[in-house]
Amino acid sequence: MYEYLLFDVDENGVGTLTINKERAMNTLSLETIMELKEFTEKELINSSLKVLIVTGAGSKAFVAGADISQMKDMSKNEFEGYCNLGHDAFNALQQAPFPVIAAINGYALGGGCELAVACDMRIASENAKIGFPETKLGLFPCWGGSQRVTRLMGIGKAKELIFTGEMISAGDALEIGLVDKVVAKEELMDEANKIAVKIAANSPLAVGFAKKVINRGSEMGLPEALSYELENGLECFDSEDRMEGMSAFIEKRTANFKGI
Repeated sequence: MYEYLLFDVDENGVGTLTINKERAMNTLSLETIMELKEFTEKELINSSLKVLIVTGAGSKAFVAGADISQMKDMSKNEFEGYCNLGHDAFNALQQAPFPVIAAINGYALGGGCELAVACDMRIASENAKIGFPETKLGLFPCWGGSQRVTRLMGIGKAKELIFTGEMISAGDALEIGLVDKVVAKEELMDEANKIAVKIAANSPLAVGFAKKVINRGSEMGLPEALSYELENGLECFDSEDRMEGMSAFIEKRTANFKGI
């Protein structure tokens, strides 16, 4: 279906999206970002999906960034179109009704780091190198990275990372909150799948509500966010999944959630 993406869904409802350009370090060329936008439009409404893992082909790179050779000769209008595609794709991942996990298997630089921070969770292999080198190229992260990373780990660390343009190790990324877990290279996909399966076993309706409330509430003042939380909590309570989950708990059986 795609030239630069691979996608499959297992029996647990865990999907895996692979940026499949290993020889080019999985860079997000114009063609690749167009496919990624198309993927988000077609596949994120897939009712069988409960969790999505995003990774890169091979063991050297998650996504090594945008395609600099293409960008160099773009006009301002062409660059605007390129940026809009990135925003559309990354916004869709952030707003997907289920969790999205980035499995960072190597370099996650520039646009690759922006893709990772658009995901809900980030698991990195020990060999991962992460950063925003755009200022070394006369740019700054504008696929949403400068805003998402600030919300993720605070304004001071975001400025340091972006202003210096330096790559940091997976361990340093864990220390500042840029990634959530670091594992051995050979354990990365197993760990991502283990977490995804745990999430997929829970009520997809409740998980979806939780994601929406956390995302939107983090951009509100506390009184407004608490009101929004309660509004959605009441809606979630009035669901078949809530009744099934509580009944299963009392009856000491595994819940059969339907997402309704």
